[in-house]
Amino acid sequence: MTTATRVKAAVCRRFGAPLDIETVHLAPPGAGEVRVRVAACAICQSDIHAIDGDWGGTLPSVFGHEASGTVLEAGAGVAAGLAPGTRVVISLLRRCGTCFFCLRDEPALCVGDLALRRESRLSDAAGGVIQQGIATGAFAEQVVVHQSQLVPFPAALSFEAAALLACGVLTGTGAALNTAGIKAGESVAVIGCGGVGLNAVQGARLAGAAPLVALDPVASKREMALGLGAGHAFDPLDAGTAAAVRALTGGHGLDHVLVTVGNAGAMANGLALLRRGGTLTLAGMPATGTTQPLELVDLADAATRIQGSKMGGGHLARDVPRLIGLWEEGRLELDGLVSGRFPLSAINEAIASVKRGEAIRNVVTFADPAP
Repeated sequence: MTTATRVKAAVCRRFGAPLDIETVHLAPPGAGEVRVRVAACAICQSDIHAIDGDWGGTLPSVFGHEASGTVLEAGAGVAAGLAPGTRVVISLLRRCGTCFFCLRDEPALCVGDLALRRESRLSDAAGGVIQQGIATGAFAEQVVVHQSQLVPFPAALSFEAAALLACGVLTGTGAALNTAGIKAGESVAVIGCGGVGLNAVQGARLAGAAPLVALDPVASKREMALGLGAGHAFDPLDAGTAAAVRALTGGHGLDHVLVTVGNAGAMANGLALLRRGGTLTLAGMPATGTTQPLELVDLADAATRIQGSKMGGGHLARDVPRLIGLWEEGRLELDGLVSGRFPLSAINEAIASVKRGEAIRNVVTFADPAP
């Protein structure tokens, strides 16, 4: 019988405090589960929200959900394609395959009863339960996740780039291609040019958006958006930005605005940029309790559509291979999105860099990803 494995992990024991590097115990995989050696785990804004307590939750917890690694061990009933040695993207998205949403091919909304939704495979030296934060717990040398959270990827793709497919790339491109369903020639603005926003720019460019506008207060992020396909980039804090964006459409406003940051002000700015009949897609995750007052008669009269985009409507088994194909064709940038690489021991420095707005995606890397 396989016993628990001792691994190093960054543990959150108090919201808003630095993470503690500890040796924790990882239980073996159950039925349908897989143990993976983590090679790289990016720091997403959602991890920072969770660490800061913006969504509440139970501590202690290990966060980290945008990762890649190598399969070490498969539990009973795991698909043959996830044999030990397989290089895999590790995502927070898991699907039961039988719930209301899975049967309607909306796996990002799955609510099925899986063991890992009720149990954690992590514990501390004293035997206390440690939560696998954001359904993954990948700020650790190894993880145990459900097989539906894994997608194989080719050796030509680096572990760092593959990790980004698990959330930022999937969420951003999916918001444009899946949720918004942008069509060629439609006008689009993306508000926020971080890890999700730049990939929303890439998705809108792939869809043929024109004009394609990027909005971010950080000049370096605007420059990167232009390099990834945006035709125009503006600072949303400048007084003349709204007028400049509207001028690109003859004053009518935009067909689509994708908001990739989680704050009410960005949503309000997005609504102001839409044309009559336009669509606002919210891809950023705000803190719990964030609200936005709306003049409903204006929405009804203008036929404005507002929609959320959970993980870009992502379907791992469908979308990750498609994104890898686009990367292989040279149509999707991945490696250039990695801002910095940090060992687990420097994770708090990596998080602080993200909070200061210096990074697109800082990535925690682990030595020896091979089994």
